[in-house]
Amino acid sequence: MQRSSRLAKEIIDQILGWMVLIILSPLVWLIAGLIRLETPGPAFFRQERMGKDGRPFVAYKFRSMVDHATSMGLGLNVAVNDARITRMGRFLRHTSLDELPQVFNVLQGEMSLVGPRPTLAYQVAAYNDFQRRRLLVKPGITGWAQVNGRNAIPWEERIKLDVWYVDHWSLTLDILIMR
Repeated sequence: MQRSSRLAKEIIDQILGWMVLIILSPLVWLIAGLIRLETPGPAFFRQERMGKDGRPFVAYKFRSMVDHATSMGLGLNVAVNDARITRMGRFLRHTSLDELPQVFNVLQGEMSLVGPRPTLAYQVAAYNDFQRRRLLVKPGITGWAQVNGRNAIPWEERIKLDVWYVDHWSLTLDILIMR
C-alpha cells in the first residue's frame, strides 16, 4: 500500500469512526445497559488480539457471554448453541453489533474500519508465510472475508480472502465492502 493511500485510509477511518461514534453513541449506551441488566458483569469484553505486523493490542467488544466465560471449561472455543452466550449476546452476535466498540480501536489507530479481522496470538503463531500476509495491514471491523461468507466459510478460505484483500486493496474496494 502506497504511503499516500495509507494516509487517505487512516484519515477516512478517523472521520467515519468519529461519525459512527457520535451517531451511534445512544445505541452504545442502550446496548451496554441491556447487557448489564441481563447478567452481572461489565458491558464490555477486552481481549488481546494481533494487529498490523503482528503487534498485540486490546480489542473491545460488547460482552456476549456470561462474565468469566473463558474460565468455564471450553475456554476460547465457542459453539453456535454455547450455553455461555446470553440472549442479548446471541442477538449482538447475529447482528454483529458486538463488534461496535471496536470503533474505539479504530480511533486509537489500532484497527481500520475495513481489513482482515484481528486474530488471536495462538492463531498467528501457527501462520505460514502466506497466512502471515494478512498482518501487512491493520485489522478491520469488517472485511472482504466477512462480506463473502463470514463464519459460513472455512477458516482457510477466510485467510485466502483476507490475503486477496491485502493484495488488491483500494479505497474503491473498501467502499464496496462497507456499502
